[in-house]
Amino acid sequence: MIAQIEPFHAIALSRIAHRLRSEGRSIIHMEFGQPSTGAPAAAIAAAHHVLDTDGMGYWESPKLKERIAGLYLDRYGVTVDPEQVILTCGASPALVLALSCLFAPGDRVAFARPGYVAYRNCIKALYLDPVELACGEEQRFQVTAAALRAIDPAPQGVIIASPANPTGTVISAEEAKAIAHICRERDISIISDEIYHGLCYGTRARSLLEDAPGAIVVNSFSKYFSMAGWRLGWLVVPPDLIDAARARMGNLFLTPPSLAQHAGLAAFDCTDELEGHVETYARNRAMLLDALPGLGLDRIAPPDGAFYIYADVRHLTEDSMEFCKRLLLDTGVATAPGIDFDPVEGRYYMRISFAVSTDEVAEALRRIRPWLAERTREAGKR
Repeated sequence: MIAQIEPFHAIALSRIAHRLRSEGRSIIHMEFGQPSTGAPAAAIAAAHHVLDTDGMGYWESPKLKERIAGLYLDRYGVTVDPEQVILTCGASPALVLALSCLFAPGDRVAFARPGYVAYRNCIKALYLDPVELACGEEQRFQVTAAALRAIDPAPQGVIIASPANPTGTVISAEEAKAIAHICRERDISIISDEIYHGLCYGTRARSLLEDAPGAIVVNSFSKYFSMAGWRLGWLVVPPDLIDAARARMGNLFLTPPSLAQHAGLAAFDCTDELEGHVETYARNRAMLLDALPGLGLDRIAPPDGAFYIYADVRHLTEDSMEFCKRLLLDTGVATAPGIDFDPVEGRYYMRISFAVSTDEVAEALRRIRPWLAERTREAGKR
């Protein structure tokens, strides 16, 4: 039987947004988790040089693997051999590789609900069994050690994301240690999605490798490095899975784009520019957190990191997809419906990305303020 997976609803809304733009409408794209800034200048310059001087081909950059391994020592105090780094065509193939290295069809893999849409769908596509852990305000929308302890029987694996998508919440150091302990005790393999590391506001995101050296880590250049379109990511795998991961990468995807690898290496030397983007996100976050409660959106998941606001809109709608579509058509502000991240409670939530310019955030607030006021009046009449 062919696996049945759900569509990514934000993509459908984005298609509408691009159609409206082609018709001359002014659109503010806050539906996707991608920076609007583009790759660092030095990365682009390196790519131009390579295009002029290198014919390129299938390749895996040893220097890039070394820089990524060095990141774990510098940022987390964790020693990673460069051979443990598997370069991938973005975080999405990295997730597929991780799942296929660790699990067999029928194995059970747990993750938080709400959580990134591809967790559920990749698990299903690989004929694994998703175990969705309902995580609400009491759990800060995150997997907890207590939840993993309560699953009977224990799942074969768990996906942890901190900072998380769609909420931006970060798991505390104490909870991360407890999760690692429970997973060792119950023989649960860990995939740690660390794609939003580097994007935190007043807190520190802990790599699961600090507490669980046998975990597989997924990361990419898409978020902090502002290189979503370059399709470059990586896995960190334990030594005993290096051969399995390399075999899957070679057969399923060959290698990441050579051009992207050259640019990614240059991006490591662009800290000032990249930290400037983080400062912009911090301003945007503060602006939204200050304004949205006054617009009636006062139940918001704590955005410790990433670049999202996950807001409860149940007082206005029970259909977040239609709500976000109407918002787009009426105001030109594109957002994501909660049903992408939570098939049960997501109809009551929307996600707003603030990885845009501060001017765009201000304009978006100007547009949605009267729109939300009208929706509130309509809801009061029901």
